[in-house]
Amino acid sequence: MSYEVPVAPGEKPQEVAFGTATDRGYPLWEVFIRAKRGLSHTHVGSLHASDAETAIQNARDSYTRRAEGQSVWVVPSTEIVASDDADSMFGPFEDKPYRHPTFYDIPDEVGQL
Repeated sequence: MSYEVPVAPGEKPQEVAFGTATDRGYPLWEVFIRAKRGLSHTHVGSLHASDAETAIQNARDSYTRRAEGQSVWVVPSTEIVASDDADSMFGPFEDKPYRHPTFYDIPDEVGQL
């Protein structure tokens, strides 16, 4: 997926090489925002930008309003890798009872862990 950059008649389109992909346009960036200190970054959307600095500026302008973000990450979408087969990667956990701490009660004073 790319955004087609307008090209004036008679000019050669600019090739943008990023990672292994070469495209006529700006690369796609994934945007992650951390709302408050101590919380994890959350994926909030995607945008097209020519470089990382521009992507951060555009992400700040597009996804953080009224000072709601503490930190912004932008990652080229071509650099994100996901697992294919969840069943083989995350096998059954029945033989690992320590992963499910159901054998003790959490006191009410503790709240949420």
